[in-house]
Amino acid sequence: MRVIASLIALAITAPASAEMLVIIHADAWTMEGAEPVKDATIVIENGRIVSIAPSGAVPSDAKVIDAQGKPVTPGLVNAATQIGLVEVASSPDTRDDASTDERSPGFDSSRALNGNSTLVSLARADGVTRALIYPSPSRNAPMSGEPVFARLRDGVDILDRGGAVAVYAVIGGGAWDRLGARAQQWTALRKLLGDTKRAITAPSKAASKGKGKRSGGPPGGGGPAGGPDGALRDVLSGKLPLAIQTHRESDIRQAAALVADFGIKVVVVGGSEAWRAADVLAAAKVAVILDPQVNLPFNFDQLGARQDNAAILARAGVPIAIGQAGGAIHTTYNAGMGLREGAGIAVASGLPYIDALRAVTVNSLAIWGRAGGALTPGADADLVIWDGDPLEPSTNAVSVIIEGRLATNRSRQDMLAERYRDTR
Repeated sequence: MRVIASLIALAITAPASAEMLVIIHADAWTMEGAEPVKDATIVIENGRIVSIAPSGAVPSDAKVIDAQGKPVTPGLVNAATQIGLVEVASSPDTRDDASTDERSPGFDSSRALNGNSTLVSLARADGVTRALIYPSPSRNAPMSGEPVFARLRDGVDILDRGGAVAVYAVIGGGAWDRLGARAQQWTALRKLLGDTKRAITAPSKAASKGKGKRSGGPPGGGGPAGGPDGALRDVLSGKLPLAIQTHRESDIRQAAALVADFGIKVVVVGGSEAWRAADVLAAAKVAVILDPQVNLPFNFDQLGARQDNAAILARAGVPIAIGQAGGAIHTTYNAGMGLREGAGIAVASGLPYIDALRAVTVNSLAIWGRAGGALTPGADADLVIWDGDPLEPSTNAVSVIIEGRLATNRSRQDMLAERYRDTR
């Protein structure tokens, strides 16, 4: 019996063999050109795209999906959201987005990701296959912790491979009650970076004085009170960017100044007034994650919000991606619908269509140091078949493929609608 039980357990836990999928008659947006590949055949095997070609050959042993001339894009990537951390914003017991630990900025968001969240399945049904999940302001302002990437596969385990992708800081109204005025927030952030930089060089200086001697500085590890956090070391070494969520132009310029002063990579998240500093951001190679839906201010930091923010930044040469960190609602809800609608608004406001698609696919990964997001041989097989223009809110995702497998694209809302549709 034990042998049988072991075999059953092995069968349950062993990953299913990846079947070969082929999508035919697709209008494939590869992200390499400004137009789709017409009547494309896309061959997928072992979680990767094998080939993509107009009217390509179909292997005899493959499962075939006919796109019927509809658009096929890479899986969408929300570059800033909180799905998986927050279920109902007004219900504290469903929120795992902020640290209450004042000793350390090291809040690891990955430990709380909930793949069974109804908001995750809703985003997947809207064509989102990956997302950057960011923390909210912590008591240790302005540092908030470490955002992570999620892969919206079926099941509870949605953590993407790899660890933290950035260190997250919030500057502005979200931190004033914990740290005080804006100048204090920037002073605290600069001091933390400076202390960490000095602590990195301290061990080598201490070693040069001979063995057995201890330096006067604090021991490594821990937060500001007990030495630099490991993630901040990675920021200063260039391994991770420092993500700064802020909206006001003066703060955005301060964020860009950190690049020259500390030699680090900086990503601005939110950036409602980023268009006003487009030249500075382009020169410092600072990317911006923005929400084109924000055309009215939610607070005084967003008085300069305008819907052509994305178009202005792109023309200036600033790398852009779209996320939901600008508004008060879509940080969690409608992370897929809001993403597509925002990209469509950006197109209506002057951003070229292909640039909008890239802002929700390849750019959203590249800015955070991730590869992928294109339909090219060797790329991860995350893609979506649509029944119309993916940047139109009325369009639906017909099939969502994640890691080479068809994923569930029915949300809880779909199931509830079906359950009560015929109720009298």
